[in-house]
This record gives sequence, structure tokens and C-alpha cells, in this order.
Amino acid sequence: MKESNEMKLEFDSRSSNEGFARVAVASFLTQLNPTLEEVADVKTAVSEAVTNAIIHGYGNEVHKITINCRTCEDELYLEVIDQGRGIPDVEKAMEPLFTTAPEQERSGMGFSFMEAFMDELKVESEVGKGTKVSMKKKIGRKDSEYEEE
Repeated sequence: MKESNEMKLEFDSRSSNEGFARVAVASFLTQLNPTLEEVADVKTAVSEAVTNAIIHGYGNEVHKITINCRTCEDELYLEVIDQGRGIPDVEKAMEPLFTTAPEQERSGMGFSFMEAFMDELKVESEVGKGTKVSMKKKIGRKDSEYEEE
């Protein structure tokens, strides 16, 4: 039987909670004995997803963001969910440098960073109903595994 564990976190969509979300997920991740680089990768991906929910999902209004975390064997599964505006064109939104908030000096690299730091990224969204960003990362890869890929 595969060893697994789960955590659900719900918090207000305030920018001050972005750091809290990063640390909470990083703490949960420690059970997989990650490297510092793996922790940094996951924290960056969480930051980007939470920041997107705050700024683009809710337009800086205060609502709820939910993070679901699950470990299974040596993999971390993450979901960052908002019930905000939704994304009209997910494919377009995932293009590097695309932003709907240029006036806020947004770089449009959030999804690109999530994709770069995690092994899998899936974005599901419905206008007026919200967005779910699902990510997966294998923890504890050996150098030989990288060479085989």
C-alpha cells in the first residue's frame, strides 16, 4: 500500500498570507525529506499560484483561497483554488509575458515559473466561477534519474 498524507488549508486572499502559504506547504513537504532546492522550487510555485489568485482571481478583494496538498510515496500534489473571476483563455494566460495587469507591473511569468519549477502543471478555469491550478513534483530524484530522461 502506498504511503500518503493530506493537508487542506484555507485562508483570506490577502497578499500578507502569501508567505504563510509558502511556509505551510514547505513544512508539509518536509516529510518527504526534500533538498533545499526542491523546497525553494515548491515555495516559488506556491507563491506564483497564490499571487495569481489574489491579483487576477479576486482583483485584490478579500475572499478565500484553498490549498490542497497530498503526498504519495515520493511525490507532492498541490492544488491552489479560488472562486474568483476565472480565466477566459487559459492557453493565452499561460503564454510567457502575458498579463492582464500590466498597470501593476506584473511580468506575466507566473505560469511559466510554475511550469519550470514543478514536474506537472494543469490549469482549469471557468469564467465567473474560479480557477484551480494543479501541480505535481517528484521529490528526491537521483542524478541517474535525470540522466535517463
